[in-house]
Amino acid sequence: MLSNMDFINKELEDVRKRCVDDIPGSEIVACHPAAVRIRIVRTKYKRLEVCMQFQNKYPDEPIIIEIKSKTVPDKLKEGLTKICDEQAKTLLGKPQILHIAKFVQQFLADNPFSVCSEEVSFIKRELITEKDEIKMKQKSGVIVITIRETEYFMKFRLKVPDLYPEQQIVIENVENNFPDLFHKMFLAQTEEMARRCVQPPLRKKPKDPPFEPAPSLKKVASYLIDCLRNYPGSICPVCRERAFTPNPEHTVKDDTHGRYVVWVYCGHLFHKGCLDEFFKTPPFTGGKKCPSCQKRIYHDKWNITPKVAEDRWAHQEARRRELDEVVDFLQ
Repeated sequence: MLSNMDFINKELEDVRKRCVDDIPGSEIVACHPAAVRIRIVRTKYKRLEVCMQFQNKYPDEPIIIEIKSKTVPDKLKEGLTKICDEQAKTLLGKPQILHIAKFVQQFLADNPFSVCSEEVSFIKRELITEKDEIKMKQKSGVIVITIRETEYFMKFRLKVPDLYPEQQIVIENVENNFPDLFHKMFLAQTEEMARRCVQPPLRKKPKDPPFEPAPSLKKVASYLIDCLRNYPGSICPVCRERAFTPNPEHTVKDDTHGRYVVWVYCGHLFHKGCLDEFFKTPPFTGGKKCPSCQKRIYHDKWNITPKVAEDRWAHQEARRRELDEVVDFLQ
């Protein structure tokens, strides 16, 4: 029967021979009776070291394990360490090093959320309510979220790529009952936000620091869910009535209709008829400003200068007075 030290030396020899071949992405940092350190790298952001020390009665006692990483969140490291401790307890009397290292390597392969666990926790804790739904598909790295607000809803999918955060989150619409213009706008805006997290600006300012990819999951989810929460109850700043119809089935789809909903660059919603009237009436100095936020309103369909708008209004007023005079004369 092998002594304690003979068992350890034999296992260390086996680790040196098999580790790199048996465990993809592994590298032996230290391998001697005092300590064993195995680095496991899946991507730039999925890298950690498994540090192990033998107890006096090893292998009849579990090996002591510590997970170290500069890229994986602390909470996840602590949780993974506890799971590894439980795994080691099932291996008493047997070699434990390679088994634990393989377990950690498989964990990284099977958990795309390992580099964004804090973002996922934020979404669950801060953005999801009892009336919503969230489903996690662990191995595929997919989060399916359904947000409900009044009678409106949107079900969408967020895909965390293997090279996250160097690659951007992928956003897909699954189902919704928002007007076409708006759910397409929501997705376009979130995709652009995600892109800017991973791609440097085309025009870099001389004093800007070197570009580094930034996590996009929390940012994208926060923006999209904020839109889905706020727009269904949004008030038209002119008529002070709800912009969206209370019943999604009654949404006005004709973009020439007065109750058709228009989005302007300040982020507020107007009924088209209300916005038409608002742009045609004074004051015009300094451009038309949103009644809700006082920011100047920009919209492609009302792209005229304040002077032109004022001249048009003056012409219409003159024409109206002429018609009123004619009516008064006839009476």
